[in-house]
Amino acid sequence: MAFSASEPFDLAIAGAGIFGLSIAHAALKAGLRVAVLEADRVGAGSSGGLLGALMPHMPARWNPKKEFQFQALLNLEDHIRQLEADTGLACGYRRCGRILPLTTTDKLEHHLERAEESKLRWHPEVSGFSYRVEPAGSRSDWLAPEAAPFGVVYETLAARAAPRAYLAALGSFVRMYGTLIEGAAVTGFDDAKGLVQLAGGNVVKAKRLVISGGFAAFDLIERLTGERIGRGEKGQALLLEGAGLENKPAIYCDGLYVVPHDDGTVAVGSTSDRDFQDAIPSPERTAELRKRATAFCPKLEGRTVLAEWAGIRPRCHKRDPLIGRLPGFQATYAATGGFKISFGIAHLVADCLVAEITGQKPRHALPATFRADHHFGANRLAPDG
Repeated sequence: MAFSASEPFDLAIAGAGIFGLSIAHAALKAGLRVAVLEADRVGAGSSGGLLGALMPHMPARWNPKKEFQFQALLNLEDHIRQLEADTGLACGYRRCGRILPLTTTDKLEHHLERAEESKLRWHPEVSGFSYRVEPAGSRSDWLAPEAAPFGVVYETLAARAAPRAYLAALGSFVRMYGTLIEGAAVTGFDDAKGLVQLAGGNVVKAKRLVISGGFAAFDLIERLTGERIGRGEKGQALLLEGAGLENKPAIYCDGLYVVPHDDGTVAVGSTSDRDFQDAIPSPERTAELRKRATAFCPKLEGRTVLAEWAGIRPRCHKRDPLIGRLPGFQATYAATGGFKISFGIAHLVADCLVAEITGQKPRHALPATFRADHHFGANRLAPDG
């Protein structure tokens, strides 16, 4: 592997997951010369999963993080449609909506309050998206009535995308307009000299580096800063044959998502395990996922398992993602820790980070809790939180 370019890249990005590729896409759109350096292959980590759920936070206890995610979900469709036009590749995006079962009178009362608050937070008169409580028996052609004895919430902001298709489109864009090298593991960065060190002794010249390699990013960040600010959590999902279910809404029930996709499949997941030995799918977990999902979604009964997936998702100890320049460095940045909301916010995170790098104003301000000051030094949390 040779990198003989005499001129340094404006930006090197370690990791070709959803954050890394989205940042590369935004940087290329901004006119920067970009290289993405991926230790394995595009989507090899947690971004290469099956679920594709793009779900909003509840419209309650509103804060800048929830507002940021709301704004991201509002404009994600336009972002994806433009990416599809630029690359000719479909991303499997659809505004599918979501069903939440109500199992107690307390939950019914709680969500009636959330429905009222959604009118303030989601601005339905402008956005067109609603959060409604419907009576028992609603949506029973999809969700088992006995799973929702006190009715359901049906909200229309939720969407889904096909994760691997979305990554493929982003990767295609980067290959067309920038540089994407797979099998190039970043091991360090000389912030002063602008040299990215790779496993095997190669170096890449770059004015800046963004560390965005999923949960493995925490290792590199620790080597550079001396602080451990995140961990990995294992998730597992499966893909079922789902012909005829393509236009059904997503369901969130019993801690699981059921998400139909355009290609006649249904994704089910995902679990979350803090203690794990590997990233290999567990047959026992697969059987558990299928049994639990079928219990509240009978139309999944008897459908063939097409694929299983497991991966290690990055989670900062402070829960919010880490986005921005690392403390004590001038040209070293990070973008990791999105955990379960990465696909929904990645394009807006990318816009914010590239705006910071280029000295521009972002479309929507990055929450202060995403910044390095929130994660390092006196504000750092131990792994147990």
